[in-house]
Amino acid sequence: MLILNEDNARFIPGQRGARRPSFTLIELLVVVALMSVLMGLLLSAVQQTRAAAARVKCQNNLKQIGLAFHMYHDTQGSLPPGHRSLTATQPMPWSGWTLSLLPNLEQAALFANAQAAYRQNRNPFLNPPHTGLATVVPVYVCPSDARAASAQQARVSGILAAFTDYLGVSGKNYATKDGVLFEDSQVRFADIIDGLSNTLMAGERPASTDFQYGWWYAGIGQRFTGSADMILGVQEVNLLPVVPGSCGPGAYSYGPGRISNQCDVFHFWSLHPGGANFLFVDGSVHFLPYPAATIMPALASRAGGETVDLPF
Repeated sequence: MLILNEDNARFIPGQRGARRPSFTLIELLVVVALMSVLMGLLLSAVQQTRAAAARVKCQNNLKQIGLAFHMYHDTQGSLPPGHRSLTATQPMPWSGWTLSLLPNLEQAALFANAQAAYRQNRNPFLNPPHTGLATVVPVYVCPSDARAASAQQARVSGILAAFTDYLGVSGKNYATKDGVLFEDSQVRFADIIDGLSNTLMAGERPASTDFQYGWWYAGIGQRFTGSADMILGVQEVNLLPVVPGSCGPGAYSYGPGRISNQCDVFHFWSLHPGGANFLFVDGSVHFLPYPAATIMPALASRAGGETVDLPF
């Protein structure tokens, strides 16, 4: 017969009437609430850690690009054209700085393939022979932009293309050409009298919603200027009807954007919270918060003579 042991005041398992320990409903609800709070804090911490890591990797990409720009300048005597126009003497029309830098980014084979393709056909939007059009170059892709990790089919043209999350700064807009990377540009460091450390070279902007803008290999851009493909002004305008619909003529200033908003193709922005990474001509990389929009025109000009208080 099972009995209660009075010496240690415990119930012998199986004794009729013995009570099993259990949670009350209130205790269970408290535990569930605490677990929910802890899981929320943990998830937030994980997300913040991933975002910080992506931002650092993005900055490292821009540092590599900056080094490649300097190597190009050392050998060629100037920075590469931001975008190449279609002329009879131009061997690689509608390509830009992103193609020119390949040999300095350990992508010499891809650059040689592009040269061979252009010799076969000067239309860079035919694949083949231009297989590079749909080839992803990892250093041009911000890890926060999952779409750019693979080639995507443009919804308007139907062309399969790979993208760059980093666009050259052409100046205030496509027409002013007061920056360092614009159509057929050949800017030397000596031309940048505002100072290399005070002048923007490139910044972040994801590809357009319809995948029609932001191609790294080659791109027509707005009215054949390259604008919105591999170069962009800091107060760019919409050359209607290039992007029709609800997008007005602009100008579009630096500020937050959304992947789903086609109009955000006209200004620099990133998928990082609070701002975007920018490469300066001296090779330094800085994260500029969105309130820096007021000084962007001054930072974008190479010889404007402006005095700027940098936010870093």
